[in-house]
This record gives sequence, C-alpha cells and structure tokens, in this order.
Amino acid sequence: MLPPYTELFWAAIPPLLLLVYYYYRVSSTPSLMRLLFFFILGAISGFLALSLEWVFETVANYFVDWQRIQRVIAGVALRQLVEVGPIEEGCKFVAVIGPLYFLQRRYRFRPTSIFLFSIAVALGFTAEENWIYLLHGTASTFERVISTPVHAMFSAPWGYALGVSVGFSIYSHRCRQLVPKAWLNAVICHALVNVLSMSGRYPVPLRFLSYALFPFLLWMLWRLEQLLRRLQGKLPVTLISGSTPKQRFRQRALVLLALLLAGNAMFGLFVLATSLSFLNPTQFFYPDVMSFTLSRLLLNLSFGLLAWVIYCSLRRSAQRRYF
Repeated sequence: MLPPYTELFWAAIPPLLLLVYYYYRVSSTPSLMRLLFFFILGAISGFLALSLEWVFETVANYFVDWQRIQRVIAGVALRQLVEVGPIEEGCKFVAVIGPLYFLQRRYRFRPTSIFLFSIAVALGFTAEENWIYLLHGTASTFERVISTPVHAMFSAPWGYALGVSVGFSIYSHRCRQLVPKAWLNAVICHALVNVLSMSGRYPVPLRFLSYALFPFLLWMLWRLEQLLRRLQGKLPVTLISGSTPKQRFRQRALVLLALLLAGNAMFGLFVLATSLSFLNPTQFFYPDVMSFTLSRLLLNLSFGLLAWVIYCSLRRSAQRRYF
C-alpha cells in the first residue's frame, strides 16, 4: 500500500503529463484551463461510472448469478459488452457532449479542440481509475502508468466523430450516423481489451489470447494518431501502397507482422519489468538474474527492431509510389 497522497500523485500526474503533451502537439488548441476543466469532468464521470456499475451488478444479481457467470471467459466478455464498456464509454461521452452543447454556440470550437476535449475527459477518467486501483492495492504503480493512454485510445473514434460533425457544423444523415457508430466501436474495443487483459488467468489455450493484447493496443494508438492527423489536415501515414491485390495483401500481412512483433516486444518488456519489481535492488546483480534480464532484453529489443525495420520499409515504399 502506498503512503498517503502518493496514490493521488501517481494517479493524476501521468494522465496530466500526457494531456500537456497533446496540448502542445496541436496548433490552435483551447486554453489549458479549459482542458483541465474537461479533465476534472472525466474524473467525475469515472466515479459516476463506478456507481452505475455497482447498481447494474446489484440489479443483475436478482435475476442471475452475475459473479458465477464471470468465472468463464464468455461471461467476462458478456460483462464487458453489456456493462463495463457501455457504462464507461457512455459516461465519458456525456462528460464531453454535455458541456459542449452549451459552449459550442458561443465559442465555435475547432474539430481538433473537440477531439482534445474527448482526450482530456478520457485522461481524467484514467486518473480516477488509477486512484481507485492504487488506493485498494489491486494494481502496481508501473501497471497503471503503462495503461495511462488506454482510455484515450478507446474514446478516439467518437472524439473524432464529434469533431467532424460538431466542429465542422455538418449535420447530414451520414454524420448523424457517424457518432453512434464510432461510440459503438469504442465500446467493442473497450470490451475486447479488457477481455484480452483478463485471459491470462485462464488455462491454455485461452491464456494465449493475452499475446494479442499489446499488438491490439499498438494498433489503437496508431488509429488515434491517424485520426488526429486527419483533423489537423495532415496527410495520413500510408503503409499500404501496392498497385495489385497481391501486393496489397503482402503489405497488409507485413503490417500485421510488425504489430505482432512490436506489440509482443512491449508485452515481453512489461512482463520483465513486472517480474523484476518484486526483487530487492541488490538481487539485480545476481548472475542468474542478470543473465535472465539481459537475455529477455535482447530478445524483445530484437523483435521491436525487426518491427521497426518492416515499418520503415513500408513507409519508404509508399513514399516512392506517391512522391
């Protein structure tokens, strides 16, 4: 258990630093104080989501044994799809759209500003979630720091949809459908990530699903960056540039391979850091510990380097074709 106030520090500082990072990356941003306002709304929405989930499970237990259902992975997936994903993404969405309804007529925010509001709310939600986990000792500080951008990656689709439909004042039938579809996409991705993160507690072969977690997170981070570039009017980063179906299939396979290699390199480093966190500093210098650490570092860094080489090769191929 962390000392008093330390939980709050580690819960809030990483999300705030990430918010400042995005603030300085985007030109024509709203004021930092306004982003902090949405950050606080995100934290409040986190407490609201926690209360709604408690109410949902209390009511559900009157009809089914909700805890027993979650002993199998199908039950976990059901809980994520009908409870956790909709409630948490719904609370974050309301925390953005509520103030935006009153502020947009007066300030006419740009699409990038609306997207940043969704990121700010998601990071505030993350800070609240971090504080709950750290306060009850159910996750380490390292695990919560690593998971800092995840809620922002969940919310990226509907944040982009809001930016396009509200920021550009486009109210066509297609744009009205874009927001609910994007929100549903966020719910599904949210549920899938949670299921993959919990699959390690189940026996083989379900345990192997955990190896898909970090590649999927890496893809969602890529998607967030692509959506942000699109709102800023920048050209998308192109990797698929083949002129024939065979070439495009080969390039898609290489993208998938790069995601698998890089994602599982990150996963391997995460597992290594988690394993070493239980050791005393003096134990790091034991010959067997040093050998294990160096071998795992070399293996995972080699996978990451290979993924980077594949990525750079695809980028050069696309640049030669389009430029």
